[in-house]
Amino acid sequence: MDHLDERSVKELQDALDNVDGNKPTQRLLAAIAYKNGVTQTELAEWHDTGRRTIYSWLKRLDTDESLEQAVTDDKRTGRKRKLSDSEQQNFQETVHELPEQAGIDAQAWTPALAQDYLEETYGVTYSIPSCRRLLKEAGLSYQKPRRKAAEANEDEQEEFHDTLKKSGGRWAPP
Repeated sequence: MDHLDERSVKELQDALDNVDGNKPTQRLLAAIAYKNGVTQTELAEWHDTGRRTIYSWLKRLDTDESLEQAVTDDKRTGRKRKLSDSEQQNFQETVHELPEQAGIDAQAWTPALAQDYLEETYGVTYSIPSCRRLLKEAGLSYQKPRRKAAEANEDEQEEFHDTLKKSGGRWAPP
């Protein structure tokens, strides 16, 4: 075997008890199977991945660091935010007020309105989906306007109630 000459199956099994997550578990199980004579090609088929991936999993275990560290991926931080923490806080406070208080002629915050506000105020450009995410992070939720029954035509209300009575309280076509 080209890999894991320095590791015993017992070591790999002990490490399996100490790891959390699917990927580290999958990598250790592949290593145990490899030590028991399963080929890299067979492992690739079992794990529905490429042979090169299996090779990388086994190679990462040929190290002096602990097995638990070797099978775990490094933390990925992601992209840096466009707004600083204080700008983010100010934006969240602003969207909790009516847009009129921010000098915008609108009755409610929308992703498009937030997009324009962020560009004008902070000089940053966000997509509409990102503006939806920012509004959600600010604690706002999407509210669809509903037509109020009091604003409906009285004749239409009566017709609706008559249709509802005739249908026995179930929705039915007219």
